[in-house]
Amino acid sequence: MSLPPGGSDSAEHDRELEEARSQEGVSDAPDAAEASEQARTLVGLLGRHAVDTRPLAIAPYRRLLIGQGTSFLGSMLTQVAVPVQVYALTGSSLYVGLVGLAGLIPIVGFGLYGGAIADVVDRRKLYLLTSLGTWVVTLALLAQSLLDLGSVALILVLVAVQSAVFAIGSSARGAIIPRLVPTELVPSANTLSFTVANFGQVGGPLLAGLLLQLPHGFEFAYGIDALLFTTGLYAALRLPPIPPDGTVARASLRVVGDGLKFIATSPVLVMSFAVDIAAMVLAMPRSLFPAIEATKFPGSIGLLYAAIPIGSVVAGLSSGWIARVRRQGRALTFAIVGWGAAVAVSGLAGQLWLVVVLLALAGAADLVSAVFRQTILQTYAPDEMRGRMQGVFIAVVAGGPRLGDLRAGLMATATSPEISWVLGGVACMLVVGVAGVLVRPFWRYDASLPPDQ
Repeated sequence: MSLPPGGSDSAEHDRELEEARSQEGVSDAPDAAEASEQARTLVGLLGRHAVDTRPLAIAPYRRLLIGQGTSFLGSMLTQVAVPVQVYALTGSSLYVGLVGLAGLIPIVGFGLYGGAIADVVDRRKLYLLTSLGTWVVTLALLAQSLLDLGSVALILVLVAVQSAVFAIGSSARGAIIPRLVPTELVPSANTLSFTVANFGQVGGPLLAGLLLQLPHGFEFAYGIDALLFTTGLYAALRLPPIPPDGTVARASLRVVGDGLKFIATSPVLVMSFAVDIAAMVLAMPRSLFPAIEATKFPGSIGLLYAAIPIGSVVAGLSSGWIARVRRQGRALTFAIVGWGAAVAVSGLAGQLWLVVVLLALAGAADLVSAVFRQTILQTYAPDEMRGRMQGVFIAVVAGGPRLGDLRAGLMATATSPEISWVLGGVACMLVVGVAGVLVRPFWRYDASLPPDQ
């Protein structure tokens, strides 16, 4: 039998192709050991950057975190409902800014004195009592809305009372964490706390945006806040006793003054507060959201309020690297300059999706800066000072945004919401960027060295 023309060559060619394919398969297939090593490398990389969950193994901290996250979700319903209700009653961004002022004065005063109280009493009891106070005020906000009183003055008074109670409780909560977890886990615990809080700050505004479109939306928002806050009460109740160390006999103005003197002698602590004040007062656009929603992006109020926390959540979930940063002052400066830049550019954006993305970038920078600020404060100060340090921290962190609300509202009234938004971000970049570099002890601060070095 004769082969077809070219048959022999064709068969040989087929064999060569088969052998080539076989060799390519062998050479291209990764060695099992190499594949395993690559997998371990990938897992290790993800582990280095994913959020550190080791503090969750500590039961009291875990319960505190769960209670905090749930109560933050509810509190954000109220924090959105109050300015929207005030804007609905007045149609004025200035009045919305006054909501921030109503909260500012009590937070500063009671934050400072509440920190001194937290250094002389059982911090668990103090936190529990203030949590009950916050819950009662939320019920009062619900009542004024159910009765349709329409009184802006009453709302401002309730905001002031709630801010005072919140300031004292937050001073206690911040001073509790270093007593629940080892020092090396404090940055990770703070990151988890801020991340969980930001989950609430994402879900709360989005849910509030839906609720406020409904009939009786304000009542729904306040009522759900009161219901969810019961989880925070339970977490506070289950904390172990956290008595003072006995160094400070009683709370007094002199004790408060001692805490302020301690801060004043440390450029690192002074700057950690100063850059946060600059970030919040100059670049917080929150009080402009109702006006922007009404004039540019109808129906977007929930998304606007949620945008910054969305970025914070994403940053928190990829925050494993934060605990390894030693030059915390430098990192804090970069983070706040990034916050100001993102806020400024978001004010120029003409599309809602772009505004949300840029505000989310600002939120990511804010999460990083918040963790470094809190960690510097908790690890730099001795335990007998931590309550007072947290009091100042709350006065700055919670009071700064409220003063920023007033600043933004006043500037928007004099110019426009867009101008107030953009110029605030630019001013933040310039002030923090220059100050962070000029204050050398802060710029060179190394968390791995003792505070005096």
